[in-house]
Amino acid sequence: MSLQKVQNYFKQYHMEDRIIVLEDSSATVEEAASALHTRKARIAKTMSFLVDDQVNLIVMAGDVKIDNHKYKEVFHKKCKMVPYDQVEEKTGHQVGGVCPFALSDDIHVYLDDSLKRFSTVFPAAGNSHSAIELTLDELVAYGHNTKWIDVTKAIS
Repeated sequence: MSLQKVQNYFKQYHMEDRIIVLEDSSATVEEAASALHTRKARIAKTMSFLVDDQVNLIVMAGDVKIDNHKYKEVFHKKCKMVPYDQVEEKTGHQVGGVCPFALSDDIHVYLDDSLKRFSTVFPAAGNSHSAIELTLDELVAYGHNTKWIDVTKAIS
């Protein structure tokens, strides 16, 4: 269902044919990189967080993780992820397919500066067997309520 929502979303831009449906899982960064034959860093993983009752999605490069200090500086709250069993209910996308597309208006999307190293990245497209390759300009244009922030650090 979620993949179909994303396909319908991109249909309005005549881009639905750019969605890549994979035989292999793309639920994790490692699986997505393998299935898409690219570096892990170019996987644009989308993580879901709660700030009070507000759902925020942060899209970041596959080779970084949240820096708690930077996160608190931006959001003025301690980092709290959406519980695993509530991700689909709160975002409309299943775990492994959360993406910045086809979202309800009350969800905010932030793009982490870690993505700026790449000309194109691969965010998920609604489920754990899909992705779409987008330029950063396209990610901003077609992502939902996007804003650039810096809240990550390299995975050690």
